[in-house]
Amino acid sequence: MKMSEKLSRRRVLRGTMAGAAVSVALPFLDCFLNASGTARADGAPLPVRFGTWFYGLGMNPGRWAPAEAGPMKALGPELAPIEHLKDKFNIYSGTQVFLGGKPLQVHRTGNIAQLTGAVPVGQIANPHPSIDALVSDVIGKTTRFRSLEATCDGDARNCFSYRAGGAQQASEISPAKLYARIFGPEFVDPNGADFKPDPAVMAQKSVLSATKEQRDAIVRDIGVADRARLDEYFTSLRQLEHQIDLQLQKPPPLAACAIPQAVTDPMIGTEVEATLATNALMMRLIAYALACDQTRVFNLALTNATSRLRFAGDSTIYHGYSHEEAVDPVTGYQVKVSKFAMKCMEGLATAIETLANFKEGDGTLLDRSLMFVCTDTGHAALHSVVDIPIMTVGKAGGAMRTGLHIVGRGDPSTRVGLTAMQALKVPLNSWGFEANQTSKTVTEALV
Repeated sequence: MKMSEKLSRRRVLRGTMAGAAVSVALPFLDCFLNASGTARADGAPLPVRFGTWFYGLGMNPGRWAPAEAGPMKALGPELAPIEHLKDKFNIYSGTQVFLGGKPLQVHRTGNIAQLTGAVPVGQIANPHPSIDALVSDVIGKTTRFRSLEATCDGDARNCFSYRAGGAQQASEISPAKLYARIFGPEFVDPNGADFKPDPAVMAQKSVLSATKEQRDAIVRDIGVADRARLDEYFTSLRQLEHQIDLQLQKPPPLAACAIPQAVTDPMIGTEVEATLATNALMMRLIAYALACDQTRVFNLALTNATSRLRFAGDSTIYHGYSHEEAVDPVTGYQVKVSKFAMKCMEGLATAIETLANFKEGDGTLLDRSLMFVCTDTGHAALHSVVDIPIMTVGKAGGAMRTGLHIVGRGDPSTRVGLTAMQALKVPLNSWGFEANQTSKTVTEALV
C-alpha cells in the first residue's frame, strides 16, 4: 500500500480540550505528492490560493514607484522595507478609478472600486461581490472555510470583502479567536449555537497536547524527510500558541500608568508596533490555514482607510498627519506621513515572508499564491483616486510573472483585478462596471 493511501491527505488530528473539540490538519507532506513535488500523488495539481492585503492612505507621490517600467531595479524610498523581496511581486502604477459622474467618497471610493469593480453610491457598497468572493466561488468550494477575514487594528469593520448583494463579510480582530476558529470544532451543533471554544484555554493548552497519541502514530508511518517536516510544523505551531498566550496575559503594572479601558487582547490596538505584531500573528495563522487546505482565500486589513495608526507617545494618528503635516521645505514631502507609509510596508514584508517561508513540495506557499495588495488613495492629502499604488504578490502556481513594474498610463485599476482573476481561472473575459469596465488584462504579468 502506498503511503499516500495509508495516510489520507484529508486526515486531521482530533482531540478534546476543556470539553471543546480541536483539530490539527496536516500540511502537504512528501508522501502526499508525486516524485517531483509538483502535484499530488494522484496527479491532481496542488491548490492555488488568493488573498487581499489592505492598508490605508496609500503612498506619497513620487516616493514609491520605480523610475522605469519593466524588470524592477531600485524601488521608491517608501518601499524600502520590501526592496529585498522585489522579485516576488509586481507594482502597477498609472492606473486610476473613474468616477463616471458619481461623487467621490473619500477613503471609500478607491478601495471599493478596486475590489468590486464599481464606484460606491451612498454609505452602502454596490451590490457586487469583491474579487475574493468571485475567486472563492472557483477555488474555495471544497475547503472548510470559503474564506477567512481578519483585521489588525482592533476595528472589526475593517473588511473590504463583499458577497453578492453587497453583504460585507465579518472580520476577526483577535488572533486568539482566529486561532480558536481554525483549531476549534469542525462542525457547529445546531442545538448548541451559543457554544464557543475559549481562546484563552486553547492558547494556554496546546492543541498538540490533545492529539499527542495520533501525532506519535503518524510519525511512525512516514519517512525521514516527512518526519523532519512535521517536527518543524509542530514546533512552529507551538511557538505560535505561545505568542498568542503571551498576548492574552495581562501586562505587568506600571506605577505611573492609569488603568485603561478593558480590551479583549491587550496587544491589539492602533499603536504602530502593536498593529504590526497582530499582523504577524494573523498572517501566520492564515498561512497554517492555507498550508493545511482549510481555506484557499483570505482577506487581511492592516488598518482601515482612514488609518488610525499612531506612534507610541504621539496622540496624532496617521490620518491626521496626512492632512495636517506641512510639507518639509528641505525634503519636499510630509516626513511623518512617509514614516507611517514605510511602517505599513514593514507589515507587507512580514506578510510576504510568512508565505515564502512555508515550504510546499518543490516550492513555497507563496509560489502557489496570489496576493492582491491595495490601498484607498493615490495621495491621502488630496483624497486622490489617480495613480493608486497596487501590487500583486506571488506566482499563482506559475500563472503570473513577478519582479515587474507595469505602468498603466491612465487605464482603469480594474485591469489589475481582472488579470488576477484570470490567473486564477475565474471565468471572466471582462470585469468592472460603467466607467471602470475593462476587458484588457495586464498581459505583461501573465505567463
